[in-house]
Amino acid sequence: MRFILFLTLLGVLAGMPTHAQKARPADQQQIAALMATQTSAWNKGDIEGFMTTYWHSDSLLFIGKNGVTYGWQATLDRYKKTYPDAAAMGKLDFKLLEFKPLASDTYLLIGKWHLERTIGDLQGHFSLILQKIKGQWKIIADHSS
Repeated sequence: MRFILFLTLLGVLAGMPTHAQKARPADQQQIAALMATQTSAWNKGDIEGFMTTYWHSDSLLFIGKNGVTYGWQATLDRYKKTYPDAAAMGKLDFKLLEFKPLASDTYLLIGKWHLERTIGDLQGHFSLILQKIKGQWKIIADHSS
């Protein structure tokens, strides 16, 4: 049920007219810095550091190829299970394609991810919903495929 609500909300928000609000350069820079923090932590093998960019809440949503994961701890556990060592983690690279403001404190970020690995590269796209919480941008929903 939460997944259907999330998709409905995402559809409504993504369909809002973009001319009503333009992406602010300061927001884009801060969000790009958050993504750079993720990349750096990942490439050091630091999944916990990678997870500092996510909303530390049971309401965090992660949607991947195996379905929906609810909550920060469950998402961390999922990452640790899926990427148990440096070979599985590889080297992460993001291409940030679109910053769409949904509200003054909420953005939809669309991009591509690529993992270069000795055991075989992986790549795909992502959509993130980020929200400014207590003055910091946090990922509140992540759909990666």
